Amino acid sequence: MKAMLALARTEILRLSRNKRYLIFSIALPVMLYLVFGKQASATAYGVQFKAFYMVGMASVGAFSGALTGNAQRISQERKDGWIRQLRLTALPPGSYVAAKIIASMAITVPSIIAVLALGRFYGGVQLAGWKWLAIGAAIWLGTMTFAALAVAIGYRFMPDTVQPVTMFVYFLMSILGGLWFPLSNGILRKIGQVLPTYQVTRIGTDVIASGTVSMTSIVTILAWLAGFIALAVLAVRNTAETI
Repeated sequence: MKAMLALARTEILRLSRNKRYLIFSIALPVMLYLVFGKQASATAYGVQFKAFYMVGMASVGAFSGALTGNAQRISQERKDGWIRQLRLTALPPGSYVAAKIIASMAITVPSIIAVLALGRFYGGVQLAGWKWLAIGAAIWLGTMTFAALAVAIGYRFMPDTVQPVTMFVYFLMSILGGLWFPLSNGILRKIGQVLPTYQVTRIGTDVIASGTVSMTSIVTILAWLAGFIALAVLAVRNTAETI
């Protein structure tokens, strides 16, 4: 446990110095919210657009930080032989994967806080304290889903392939999940409803609008999380003899 936590702390320090993380996980969603978030007359999912867009942009930054950069680092370290070296140490099996997930979960907290704070002080979103915590927790749960997916992709693909794969998955799920813009009734919304990205946004807007959370949303997110964890386990096992 101590070795895993030590490795996780090292990963957090590395990620916090990564300029790409700062740009795509914090700077980009903050800039987008500053430009598009303050539309006072618009509404989405029963709440003001500025509240919806706050949830969406916080999710965009957190999910990007958990998936894109993390998958590429895992793949590169596997190629460089770093994972093989760690297996020769006293580090318990699976601790590397656990440390990566812990680090990605920790490092996404600033991006969530930054956009939520922007929504409060720039967008003028007024909520009870527990609602802010509930929205942050929902986004964090979604982040865990993408952290597990990052492990699966990082172990499965080589570094030159990881980036296009992760970007394709990320943009597909974020756009179809309605993070960038609300989905109107129709085929896009029906597709979006089965994605964790959409359900994270709906939890946030439902909490804002009525203070309730749909069990369907929670179950959908947990189902994707379980599926991505299973993919990660399979990817790690299938590559165990080749790294």
